Amino acid sequence: MSTIPLRVEPVEAIAPATAARLVEQTSANQPLGTAKKIGEIILDVQNISLSFGGVKALSDISFNVKEHEIRAIIGPNGAGKSSMLNCINGVYSPQQGSITFRGQTFKHMNSHQVAVMGVARTFQNLALFKGMSVLDNIMSGRNLKIKSNLLLQALRIGPAEKEEIRHREAVEKIIDFLEIQAFRKTPVGQLPYGLQKRVDLGRALAMEPQVLLLDEPMAGMNVEEKQDMCRFVLDVNDEFGTTVVLIEHDMGVVMDISDRVVVLDYGKKIGDGSPDEVRNNPEVIRAYLGTEH
Repeated sequence: MSTIPLRVEPVEAIAPATAARLVEQTSANQPLGTAKKIGEIILDVQNISLSFGGVKALSDISFNVKEHEIRAIIGPNGAGKSSMLNCINGVYSPQQGSITFRGQTFKHMNSHQVAVMGVARTFQNLALFKGMSVLDNIMSGRNLKIKSNLLLQALRIGPAEKEEIRHREAVEKIIDFLEIQAFRKTPVGQLPYGLQKRVDLGRALAMEPQVLLLDEPMAGMNVEEKQDMCRFVLDVNDEFGTTVVLIEHDMGVVMDISDRVVVLDYGKKIGDGSPDEVRNNPEVIRAYLGTEH
């Protein structure tokens, strides 16, 4: 019985927008993954178990995320990837285990607490305000940073007006970064799917997160849209210094842009390491592609 090598498409076929980054590293004689400085552990997940009735979604999962890295979580459908993100950002409360963020350990956190601490999230199924403009959707990501009360905000008087101007300036910078200036006043529901995904990313960036959780940001996109999203994720990580935790099914994308990869299958961890280590892990190969004689 021999295993099938885990195949991924060439970088040029899946994410040409990132190929230049790889070429630049190679020409400088830098191994992939050494072009940026990875910091200490910022997020530590220990022995997380989550059940819904008699169904185990996660079983004793442990892994960590280091500052300034792109950490991918992969696995077949139903592996528990989104459930893991839901535990990290406080949507679910696991029955066992703990999560440590910047040295503070929590057994249970709600979404508001997690957001205040500096963790933002995008969703596989878009949860945008479809009738609101691009600008207003991204502006909603600034809510936690607004100090003025609702009355002052409504009247736009005194410090509330100055504060709103500051937040709008921050949002405009995000709109420029994501190259959606032409759509800033357009209702989000009128935009193509790929641009809606950018708006979702923009709203998360408006929170100025230390850790950004991305739940299948390339799902449903065509090749060109994936190229653009890859570029934005890399730029968020490189230019803003934001730590990224990424769920993605496109293995070419994962192997190209990730620093480390953790693999789940039926709620259990079956692999953890660099993209090359994961690509050559027999258990990961079996989970994705099976075996052949």
